[in-house]
Amino acid sequence: MARIPAYVPFLVVVGAIGIPILVYAALGIGERVLAHLPARLERRTRPWLWLGLPLVLVVVILVYPIVTTLGTSIMGARSETFVGLDNYRWAFSGTMLGIVGNNILWLVVYPIVTLILALAAAVLFDKVRYGPLAMSIVLLPTAISFTAGAVIWSEIYSFQPEGSPQIGLLNAILHLFGFAPVPWLIQPIVNNLALIFVAVWLHLGVATLILSAAIKNVGGDMVEAARLDGAGEFHIFASIILPNILPAVLVVLTTTLITSLKVFDIVYVMTNGNFGTDVIANRLYYELFAASNFGHASAIAVILLFAALPVALINVVQFRREAK
Repeated sequence: MARIPAYVPFLVVVGAIGIPILVYAALGIGERVLAHLPARLERRTRPWLWLGLPLVLVVVILVYPIVTTLGTSIMGARSETFVGLDNYRWAFSGTMLGIVGNNILWLVVYPIVTLILALAAAVLFDKVRYGPLAMSIVLLPTAISFTAGAVIWSEIYSFQPEGSPQIGLLNAILHLFGFAPVPWLIQPIVNNLALIFVAVWLHLGVATLILSAAIKNVGGDMVEAARLDGAGEFHIFASIILPNILPAVLVVLTTTLITSLKVFDIVYVMTNGNFGTDVIANRLYYELFAASNFGHASAIAVILLFAALPVALINVVQFRREAK
């Protein structure tokens, strides 16, 4: 595995400590400069001064890395030779097609399952007296990082050949009832679905909380009027509740879609991309730190960026509509 360059820790320290210090220093210096200007000039200068600082930070922290990554993506493995679009052709050929297919599976299954379960939980919790307690239980996994959750479920999915003691909870239960153990993280398709379930388990609490808050804001008068008119619960949900919580649904879909695109820690910890479970972000990590192929890694990063842009733009449009 390639060694991390010596300057990387220095850049981390500069980014985490140096930049905030510089920002506070600039704020103090800026205010002192503005205090010595004439009142009229001070009013005209103040907006541009404080707008200029964030713009500089955006250029340094966001624009410059994007431009650099775009440039590296059309260079060779060591960024020494120009290769054009070869890295992008590689990203959509050979073994990468299977990896892209896994991400598509995540993009389809993970958001849909999370949304359906979160909607069902939010609606049910809104109708019972012990809703806050149930919500607290559902929220518990969100206190666990994705990495820690992956470690927990690796033990739960643990598999031993038939006839050996099963230390994994699921296979121990199957053995107890006389069923053969299942290689949850080895068997194709099953292993990808098992990984997706871990992500659903970890994100379900947040999604349920967002949707539950939106449901509580739906006017009770409309719901009661619909019940008086003889509408059933499903009709009330479909015609009154769901249309009013669509912005919250969009937030849940946005977060799950972006998570599906950049999922890494669960796959890395539980299978490291083996047995047909590799995803784009995990391959990016391999190309950058194991293979030291900066061209391939940058091409993958650019693809992830442009894949996430439509989701972000849809969210921006929705927020602007709500503001109006």
